[in-house]
Amino acid sequence: MADTIFGYPLRRFFWSHPPIFREWSGSMALLDWLESPNAHILKINVPGFSKDDIKVEIEDGNVLHIKGEGGREEAQAKEKDSVWHVAERGTGNGGFSREIELPENVKVDQIKAQVENGVLTILLPKDTTTKSPKVRNINITSRL
Repeated sequence: MADTIFGYPLRRFFWSHPPIFREWSGSMALLDWLESPNAHILKINVPGFSKDDIKVEIEDGNVLHIKGEGGREEAQAKEKDSVWHVAERGTGNGGFSREIELPENVKVDQIKAQVENGVLTILLPKDTTTKSPKVRNINITSRL
């Protein structure tokens, strides 16, 4: 298993198109991904964001898109007399966006998410039923 990450071949993890992880604007919303026998669990640092500032969506059937808008800039706007001197923990320009290609065994219709104490936890239940490999016979003819 040394040549795989999350069940994906290493080359797919680093060079796939689309890549498993895609990062856009803003901070690195730091991610921990834990796999248990029954689920994948994602924990993402989202300091300064409330549940109303974050969107979690499924695109293209298996791409988890996590977006945060607002956060620190809105907090600063609320406190007119405050000035940021150092901002190392979070949202830089006020938002972030991450996309993660999900493994095939995730039950997409049962995904749950929760924000607490600046950490977004996403529970991705796994389909634990063993699936028999699908074999499809190809008809051979004398002409194409």
